[in-house]
Amino acid sequence: MVSADLRADRAIDYRDQTGKRKLATGNSPVLRPRPVQIERELEVLSQVMDNQFRIPVLGWRFGLNAIIDLIPEFGDVATTIVALYVLVSAVRYRVPKVTLLRMGMNIAIYFVVGLIPLAGDLFAAWWKPNIRNINLLRRRATVSAAEAKRGRASDWLFVALIAGGLVAKILAVDAERRHGSQRRHGGEKDHREPS
Repeated sequence: MVSADLRADRAIDYRDQTGKRKLATGNSPVLRPRPVQIERELEVLSQVMDNQFRIPVLGWRFGLNAIIDLIPEFGDVATTIVALYVLVSAVRYRVPKVTLLRMGMNIAIYFVVGLIPLAGDLFAAWWKPNIRNINLLRRRATVSAAEAKRGRASDWLFVALIAGGLVAKILAVDAERRHGSQRRHGGEKDHREPS
């Protein structure tokens, strides 16, 4: 009697493929995870960064990402850091590592293609990495942030590797920009004739 009550406490209701209601206990599979509420702040941040404004006649939406990206040498880095915040926040929701990797790839694609003048800015306004990542988070979250006060250590390490790789790429691009700028300015001095 006691063991039956304990199993009932851990059981999860779900419906099988034919629509019959069943209880999943122990190692029994659960077809769909229950919907998890994502923090409102993350959803608002994603909305503001990717979809805040609308072009009236065309209906196209864009956010602060598209505006900030227009600032040379600052925009791409700043908006990528905001996108990394959404990725790091996803750890608390215990999404699978493959989902964390997909979120990191969304950010990497956004950053790398965003480096191309003009075309990259148009692509970045269309790509909307924060909205993509929030949608992934909604679909793949297994617990709410309130239920999981902290993520698992292995997830934090995995995200640290992804974020570290992205930060390394940002720093490499910044160093290349500075080095290229110094070469251009130094090259002009070398080609002048002495007076």
